[in-house]
Amino acid sequence: MSEQMNTVISGDESDIHDEPHIRGRRITVSHIHALVEERGLNAQTVADRFDLPISDVYHALAYYHDHPEEMRAVKERRQEVHEAAESDPRTITGPDDLPEA
Repeated sequence: MSEQMNTVISGDESDIHDEPHIRGRRITVSHIHALVEERGLNAQTVADRFDLPISDVYHALAYYHDHPEEMRAVKERRQEVHEAAESDPRTITGPDDLPEA
């Protein structure tokens, strides 16, 4: 019997993210969820866009729904970081924040 490697790395186990992401890639579970379930993109379209097997997209979506507390904590951390960045005048959050050339 072959051993299956987990497709999704949790944020606790990750060296490159503080949130769950696709193994060997910098694509987060939150991003996959946003594209498929919030923006309504087809899962195959997302897989093609990121050169992923379709199964990785579905594994990410399953992980999102199987770990609601972890995903809620990820969303809260992102919101805190965003609010901190908005309140710090030294932080560039978009093109309007760039100094005039």
